[in-house]
Amino acid sequence: MQFDEALVAVLALPGAYEADHHGRRSFRVGDGKVLVTVPETGVLNVMVDDDLARSAAGAPGVDLLWWGKKLSGVRVEVAEVDPALLEELLEAVWRRRSPDARRRGEGFGTRP
Repeated sequence: MQFDEALVAVLALPGAYEADHHGRRSFRVGDGKVLVTVPETGVLNVMVDDDLARSAAGAPGVDLLWWGKKLSGVRVEVAEVDPALLEELLEAVWRRRSPDARRRGEGFGTRP
C-alpha cells in the first residue's frame, strides 16, 4: 500500500479528521481522541489497545509503540505492512476511540 492510500484510509474512518499533534500530523475522532499520528513520511503510529498491539507486533512492518514505559499502540511502516492488517488496525482503533453514540449508530465504513 502506498502512504497516500493509507492516509485516505484513515480519513475514510467515520468522523475522522486531521489535526496538529505537537507539530506533526494526527488523525482524530470525536472530541479529539487520537487515532493515528504521523511521525515521519511512510510511518503511522496507530493507537490500538495492548492486546492487539502485542498480537500484531512482529508482522512485517509492525512494531510495538512505546511512550516511555507505556505501550501506546503500534508503529506501522506502510510500505511493508500487509494492507489487510493495516485495515484491521484502523478499524480497531476507530472502534476503541470513536464516541459511543457513533459506534451504536453507524456500521464501520459508513459516513455520517
